[in-house]
Amino acid sequence: MLQLLLRAVADSLAPIFQQLRHTNTLLSNALLLTRATGIRAQECIDLRLDCLQQVGEQEAALHVPLGKLHSERWVPVDQETQHILARIVELRALSPATWLAKSDNFLLPRCRGGRHPVHDMLCHALAQAALRAGCTSKVTLHRLRHTYATEMIRLGVSLPALMQMLGHKDINMTLRYVEVMRLDLQREFHRARQNTALLHSIPQLPLPSPTAPVRADLSSTREAIATTRHLLQLFQAQLQDLRARHKLRRLTQRLLNISRELNQLGQNACTLAGQ
Repeated sequence: MLQLLLRAVADSLAPIFQQLRHTNTLLSNALLLTRATGIRAQECIDLRLDCLQQVGEQEAALHVPLGKLHSERWVPVDQETQHILARIVELRALSPATWLAKSDNFLLPRCRGGRHPVHDMLCHALAQAALRAGCTSKVTLHRLRHTYATEMIRLGVSLPALMQMLGHKDINMTLRYVEVMRLDLQREFHRARQNTALLHSIPQLPLPSPTAPVRADLSSTREAIATTRHLLQLFQAQLQDLRARHKLRRLTQRLLNISRELNQLGQNACTLAGQ
């Protein structure tokens, strides 16, 4: 039931985001920031003005202060999210002076009554965007966080990394946010099978042709033995039967011993020729 609900919300959120971008207000950009980073609505309200920090020449992260689980974290952000933050700062400067006086360097200015009215205003702005987008189901602030988690998994983010990005202390909490659809499972399964085939594929090695003349000397013999040993080692890695793998290991060791004996013969022959 939860997966069906999340799927329906994911399909309906796209036009809502279009409405938020079109509105381009302080609250609409705050909602876009919440969706782009997966932070909680209250964490967005508590962000500081200097929350965006450079962590590399071209990389930036959003500093999320102590939140629901009494832990702070850094959430990676892309260029689009940085533009959203810059727009919020611009719009913040246009807020009433009485709001800014109570903001204490918070990214979102406080109106009368502190941060809780800001939460109510965000809820109202999201409801209005959903209404204009023709969304019939109720969309809450927290569902923006659910869709962020699902999108990150589909983009290839691992569960441990997603757990850190969401600020969870237990992987089971993260799994509750992730929607894994049947098409995703099929795609992951076939991708894994392709990787397995590439891992165990036997390369085309230069084997002696049965019709071509072969030089009967130590060099060509050692080369043929080395090629055979390599093929046996590749074949051994694909076997599940432990006894069969053990036998192949013994055969490859015998070939190695033969190759060493041939090397010794070659060295002896060179020594005699020098005398």
